[in-house]
Amino acid sequence: MHKERSAGVWAEPSPATEASAKRLSWSSLVQKLSHSLDSDSESTSSRDDDVSDSGSVSLPDLSALDADMFYDPMEESLCKEVVQLISHSLIEAKDCTLHCSKLLIPEKLLEHIGQELVHLAASEPCGLRGALIDLCVEQGDTYQCAGQIAADPYLVPTFQLTLVLRLESGGIWPKIQGLFATKSSSSPPVRHALKLSTGFRVIKRKLYSSEELLIEEC
Repeated sequence: MHKERSAGVWAEPSPATEASAKRLSWSSLVQKLSHSLDSDSESTSSRDDDVSDSGSVSLPDLSALDADMFYDPMEESLCKEVVQLISHSLIEAKDCTLHCSKLLIPEKLLEHIGQELVHLAASEPCGLRGALIDLCVEQGDTYQCAGQIAADPYLVPTFQLTLVLRLESGGIWPKIQGLFATKSSSSPPVRHALKLSTGFRVIKRKLYSSEELLIEEC
């Protein structure tokens, strides 16, 4: 136990003194955080409320600041370009790889892919520019490769993403997919129109380290 010394006499501080010192220390810390986060004049009057009587600290909500703090317009622009390349690669693969007359790609799927790309690239040294993306479509027990995309072909990739897309198999789609079929005499026979599900799996592998694979269900 810490003790104070005054005029050659040892005296043990009271619990109230220790509690006061703790409250002062926490209050100073919170005031510094609040000062760096809040630029308006109202922040000064709210600092006294950040510390409760029990000594616990209520930190400011940083969720509203995260988007602005990590927002990168160039990264967002690159993400849109990569998502468009993914869409074009899937459409080009419908004849020779997926063997379907039409491939329907939900806008929600592309939106989710874009969000996941930004999320997984946030911790990378080159951001999304260092991504090498493999596209796969799950068909039963097999996986069809639908293409590979380098986010920046002039940069050596730093991480690899494998997007495993699924076909829509529920809802009303199985009943109406025959309406999108196209008759053809080509070999192998062209299948009915396919529609991708909004859910997918992404596998991330760092190319500059031996870390384990990261697998996310989206």
